[in-house]
Amino acid sequence: MPHSRAAVEPLLTVDALTVSLPGGMDRDFAVEAISFKLAAGETLCIVGESGSGKSVTANAIMGLLPDALEIKAGRIVLRGEDLLGATPAELRDMRGRIVSIVFQDPLSALNPLMTIGDQIAEVIDAHRGHETIDKKARVVELLDEVGLPHPEIIKTQYPFRLSGGQRQRVMIAMALALEPAVLIADEPTTALDVTTQAQILDLIRTIQTKKAMGVMFITHDFGVVAEIADRVIVMERGRIVEEGRATDVLGAPSHPYTQRLVAAVPRMSEAHAAAASEAPIVLAASGLKKTFRLPGAFFKPPRIVNAVDDVSLTVRKGQTVGIVGESGSGKSTLGRILMKILDADEGSIIFDGQEVARMPEAEFRRHRPLIQMIFQDPFASLNPRQTVGRILTAGPMAHGISSAEAKTKAHRLLSRVGLDPSAFERYPHEFSGGQRQRVGIARALMFDPQLIIADEAVSALDVSVQAQILDLLAEIQDEMKLAMIFITHDLRIASRICDEVVVMQHGRMVEAGPPAQVFRAPREDYTRTLVAAIPGGRWENAA
Repeated sequence: MPHSRAAVEPLLTVDALTVSLPGGMDRDFAVEAISFKLAAGETLCIVGESGSGKSVTANAIMGLLPDALEIKAGRIVLRGEDLLGATPAELRDMRGRIVSIVFQDPLSALNPLMTIGDQIAEVIDAHRGHETIDKKARVVELLDEVGLPHPEIIKTQYPFRLSGGQRQRVMIAMALALEPAVLIADEPTTALDVTTQAQILDLIRTIQTKKAMGVMFITHDFGVVAEIADRVIVMERGRIVEEGRATDVLGAPSHPYTQRLVAAVPRMSEAHAAAASEAPIVLAASGLKKTFRLPGAFFKPPRIVNAVDDVSLTVRKGQTVGIVGESGSGKSTLGRILMKILDADEGSIIFDGQEVARMPEAEFRRHRPLIQMIFQDPFASLNPRQTVGRILTAGPMAHGISSAEAKTKAHRLLSRVGLDPSAFERYPHEFSGGQRQRVGIARALMFDPQLIIADEAVSALDVSVQAQILDLLAEIQDEMKLAMIFITHDLRIASRICDEVVVMQHGRMVEAGPPAQVFRAPREDYTRTLVAAIPGGRWENAA
């Protein structure tokens, strides 16, 4: 656990900050009368569920609040200057130079039409007084500082060419370009695999120590808090409900809300009751291979990527098989092959007693409703122009179910996944992330599937909502005896819900077995590396 370093004057002081919400919302204020301080060299973690006011606080400090939100009261003092009294030009000058922010989704925060090097150089160009900086050398220096390989090549690339972890490192490089005194990190590791997450946390910690920055880290994962925090603020519905040293809040949370959040953190399970080995086989895949040819650079040959390389697995009725590994390990490609969204180059897939790997699409269409997918981003996977009722009933009606029957079934399933019947007439944007994921589950169940493939289905959700969705999936699986393939980068979740786990690296299966054996006594170095990278491992073991 890091040790807090006292400072005579705080870098940042937020005093009785109140930000109003537009009329008609579920409460009057996004944040209400919150106060805290951040010292040089200190890491302050702000924790809470979606809607608690964490990101609103960060955007208020940066002067990036949308027009619909208005600061009604309070002060924000940065290095002795009151930001609420600053002009837009003064705020622009402070951003990047004194305070910088790293956003959750680097792909949406980066310009897809500009190279990485040009985007970092643009940050330097935006501030007067830095004309003497050798921008080209500074860009390479920053990319090297954040641990990116071959910075001379990376600076010429566009964002889509980089992995999620690499893009997040680029965002950190941009934030550090002018060596700010305060770094705000808004959920920067939520969607990253465990090893990349560990690298990003270590990177922020290293740079902070070197430059004595104050870091305000926004997260919903107490495992991350345990790794990096000096102090913790817990927010609920716009108010601070608990504050203190990280060791105290994690070790003995006093507020019921904090206790619920801590209890909801997924933990490595010691054991899991495996599904009966004599249960009928729903899907059996063997020798699956998929190769992609990527175009080479000038005068360079194409690059061959073995995305899935000789993978075999079996899923039985009522069983959950987890597929874990880092980004680029082939998890999602394997899932798409099993869904027959992608065709395998080689191998066999036996589903519902038939070989389907080479089955023509027209013939496979009758099997397709029996394999359903729950996607990572429930908002992107739901049509924003259609009501939930239309989203749920369109597919079954296209397969011959009457409108009345589909509507009755949709109402029943909405109730089963914990949503009010009125959800049928509403649109996806009217729901929270957890509620949208419940809609996604209901949509998958509309076809009475034999197999569900869940691709990072809870990685973007708060820990408490995550726990609710995992419990819901377990209940539904037990009721319907569904087979499930659960693709995840979170080993804690895999250990909790999976009967068998497959560990993938560079397209190959490196280890497989029950979670208790794979995670508690891994045979392979790669698996040991994944387990060691789980955030908050020491805190969990001490709990």
